[in-house]
Amino acid sequence: MDNYIVSARKYRPSTFNSVVGQKALTTTLKNAIASNKLAHAYLFCGPRGVGKTTCARIFAKTINCLTPTADGEACNECESCVAFNEQRSYNIHELDAASNNSVDDIRSLIEQVRIPPQIGKYKVYIIDEVHMLSQAAFNAFLKTLEEPPAHAIFILATTEKHKVLPTILSRCQTYDFSRITIKDTVEHLEYVAKSENVTVEPEALNILAQKADGGMRDALSMFDQAVSFTAGNVTYKAVIENLNVLDYDYYFRLTDSIMSGNVMDSILILDEILKKGFDGHNVITGIASHFRDLLLCKDPRTAELFEVGASIRQRYMDTAQKCANEFLYKAIDIVNQCDLNYRASRNKRLLADLTLIHLCQLFSSPQNAEEQKKKSVVEPIFNKQQVPNAAANSVSSQPVNRPSSQPVQPTQAKSLAQPVQVQAQTQPAQEQTKQIRKPELKSMRSLGVSLSSFGQKNDEETIQQKQQVVNQTNRFTPIQLINEWKAYADTLIEEIHLKNTMMSCLPDLQEHWTFEVVVNNPVQEHNLNENSLSILTYLRSKLQNGELMMRIRVSENNEKKLAYTPSEKFALMMEENPHLRKLRDEFGLELS
Repeated sequence: MDNYIVSARKYRPSTFNSVVGQKALTTTLKNAIASNKLAHAYLFCGPRGVGKTTCARIFAKTINCLTPTADGEACNECESCVAFNEQRSYNIHELDAASNNSVDDIRSLIEQVRIPPQIGKYKVYIIDEVHMLSQAAFNAFLKTLEEPPAHAIFILATTEKHKVLPTILSRCQTYDFSRITIKDTVEHLEYVAKSENVTVEPEALNILAQKADGGMRDALSMFDQAVSFTAGNVTYKAVIENLNVLDYDYYFRLTDSIMSGNVMDSILILDEILKKGFDGHNVITGIASHFRDLLLCKDPRTAELFEVGASIRQRYMDTAQKCANEFLYKAIDIVNQCDLNYRASRNKRLLADLTLIHLCQLFSSPQNAEEQKKKSVVEPIFNKQQVPNAAANSVSSQPVNRPSSQPVQPTQAKSLAQPVQVQAQTQPAQEQTKQIRKPELKSMRSLGVSLSSFGQKNDEETIQQKQQVVNQTNRFTPIQLINEWKAYADTLIEEIHLKNTMMSCLPDLQEHWTFEVVVNNPVQEHNLNENSLSILTYLRSKLQNGELMMRIRVSENNEKKLAYTPSEKFALMMEENPHLRKLRDEFGLELS
């Protein structure tokens, strides 16, 4: 029985042309070899499984090939290539920096660098996971890396470039390996499946490529796992079951229930997904990606960015035509907000359910939208009295009221749709408004009275009260202003910062009923500006002065200063009560 070799090793590239997804880098390396412009140190960096170490080995074999091909590849026939393929070449040394990261390991490497190669031109040293070297090892390696012997070439490979010292980076030519695209991964998996006589479905390979996240080694490992699970018949259903991947069908079912506005079905589908063991956060991000993919499939040009099988792409395009762009924009925003708040939420399931409820409320037909708009309009409880036909046209645009001697009876308001009769009057609009009498109600429930009507009434009364305050310009003293200022601050229970600001920064009354508040920093200025409307409303009402205005500025020297000293306060009190001055002068009193 032959020894089994995993696909990641069996189909490991041996030439530059067989490297998948790194065309730009392999072309650069081949041109450097062809022009004999080789650097003494290279740094290969990128994600795992994208071909860093593989390209380093191919590069080391090619530069030592005795008879390279016309296109810059190794011949695989000369003594150097054969020795490399049989893993007995003395010109290529690999060092795992994860387990050989001490200063002694680097010193041993430096001693080997001095020995020239026996066969070929160069001795190549491949140091994998170079970021694992210790600080001392990096420092010991600097001099040799900067000025190595002419026959020595170093190739450093790492997945974490940011951990490599800048002094090392400056001595190397850096090659950034990119993630392998889904398309390239699928094509390579198809080649491997064909070589192994394995039957596969395109959708199954696409799932493997997406799960690999740009790493070919991961894709081949999952391919071997799927082949073992299915006994050589890799299907889409088998792959999602074996790899525990959420099926596209769940997202389409969820989309259909959202488009129909069915909240219950949406919650049941979510519950079904969670019972299969999927993490709720991953489900939320999956829904966001699903709506994003639907948005891409709205246009055939952007649909090409969605790298899936042809059948799944067509299903996305068909579903996308049923969704309006506005719906997809809002849906993506709602799910994205849920994603941001998911970790901080204490009731994560409730947050997910609320997100589905919001999504179900987004999708509605134009007819339903009109009905919803009509429902949102609050009908008045009492309509105007019915105007006689003869005078309807003449008074339709004039203010109307009914005589005070004819109050409205409750029986007149039995039907909300029946208009109430009115008589045209020639009085001014303000006098007519005063003469309108409020209807007498026996039962609010029988008439269907809503609290919103009373809220509207209260709002009108509040506006009238504010108008009365605005028309008043009563005089007041600075002491009264400060007292009312502090009285308002005492009413603040939860807003501690605003309360402290008002207690420490007192108002200074100036001319034209304007007072100035000097604060210590911009934060206090922002707090007062945000609450200026409520503060002024309170002060105008208490001081009975509608012309009162407030001005806020930050202290220039940013020093905390009391608005009034005890002597200044006593001087203000004497202005308000002249008898205090007489009392002080007669008894010779002094302020302590």
